[in-house]
Amino acid sequence: MDLVEKMTDWTGRRVIIIGAARQGIALARYLVHHGAQVVLTDRRTPADLQTARQELADIPVEWALGGHPLSLLDGADALCPSGGVSLTLPIVVEARRRGLLLTNDSQIFLESAPCRVIGITGSAGKTTTTTLVGRICSHAVAQSGGDSGYSRVWVGGNIGNPLLSDVDEMRPNHLAVMELSSFQLDLMTCSPRVAAVLNVTPNHLDRHGTMAAYTAAKANILKFQSPRDTAVLGYDDPVARKLQRQVQGKTMLFDLDRIPDGASGAFVRNDEIILRDTGSEQGIMSRQEISLRGEHNLLNVLAACAIACAAGVPAEHMRAGIAGFSGLAHRLEFVRTWNGADWYNDSIATAPERAMAAIKSFNQPIVLLAGGRDKDLPWDDFSALVRERVDHLILFGEALEKIDQSINSLSAHGKNGDQRPYSIRRCQGLQEAIKAAAEVVSEGNVVLLSPGGTSFDEFRDFEERGEAFKRWVLELP
Repeated sequence: MDLVEKMTDWTGRRVIIIGAARQGIALARYLVHHGAQVVLTDRRTPADLQTARQELADIPVEWALGGHPLSLLDGADALCPSGGVSLTLPIVVEARRRGLLLTNDSQIFLESAPCRVIGITGSAGKTTTTTLVGRICSHAVAQSGGDSGYSRVWVGGNIGNPLLSDVDEMRPNHLAVMELSSFQLDLMTCSPRVAAVLNVTPNHLDRHGTMAAYTAAKANILKFQSPRDTAVLGYDDPVARKLQRQVQGKTMLFDLDRIPDGASGAFVRNDEIILRDTGSEQGIMSRQEISLRGEHNLLNVLAACAIACAAGVPAEHMRAGIAGFSGLAHRLEFVRTWNGADWYNDSIATAPERAMAAIKSFNQPIVLLAGGRDKDLPWDDFSALVRERVDHLILFGEALEKIDQSINSLSAHGKNGDQRPYSIRRCQGLQEAIKAAAEVVSEGNVVLLSPGGTSFDEFRDFEERGEAFKRWVLELP
């Protein structure tokens, strides 16, 4: 069965939700409010889910904890796996076999939102870009009110609050800016009016299996657009650039260098951000006015300008939305200066490509903390860059052996063998890695936590890892 069906009337429908985290809780509340009979299933125990159960204590929800028995599907009308739930679970496979509707909170939001929706995805940079677009559009509303075309801006999705929690308050003249992960897009059978793919580099291959499957999930954000919609693509990224073939409406591009003649989008010329739309060009701001560090963040700024333009926001609001924004927590976040070195928290870097972008953001000697849990991703390019740019490499967590082998294989093959890192330390966990960094750091260094792996070997998520890093760094005597 080709699951392009959608459901708009949930009255009396029996819906099974897998996963009682943020998305599952928001979806359960929405569906019950709209008349559905909801079963929330999670592998965790009642004790583990005490907070979630309390949060939903005021609505009628049936709980099935400790596993996902196939009997839950008896009499069900739909199955809703939360974003982090594998689609290879037996209950999901069986639901497909039975022809049940498979959907999720993001899909249901897109189907029910009364206003224009901007959707933003990418292997890296989507949270920063989503935040920038929200700032630009909110500034437009604050300064010009209804003249901007919108009276209110909502920002959420994979960042912050699931937008489904707010959809009943939205009105046709509102604007929703939505971050979407590949996990959320995996099941999608509808697309936002403005859809952005920033980049597609190896990530989450432990979930998707192949780059082709991962790319296909990302491309779902474009797949169901109409000729009246707009796609915004990173022209510097070869995979995102190739997605132009799938665009059904207008295309806008962004790149550090000039985009093709005649194309609409954002680029840099003579250190100035230029926005071109239907042949007309205008300058937005100079590079020097941007507070964000690194070329990857410059790309995020360019993407935000192209996306805001696609949503009809006048260019004069872009500079105001970008100026003064110095970034988000756990994304090249400055923590403190200690022993003459600047310490940065980039815990969001859960793939080697993201760690490489962070390394390239600094010219100073780097003490790099890398590791965590591997996602079945290649480390060769990361290792080559480390040997070129990193003075001291400190490895921690489950991935340390794989990274160490990758670094040493370069030396064994005579690649960059006489270059950095000057030292490699192996540590059990993050706190031990911080102590090791404190022993080797010297004045003028940058100490950078940019792991390249996930946090799940030691922490709940990248945010908990980043908060722990900041706490332990601030405790250094």
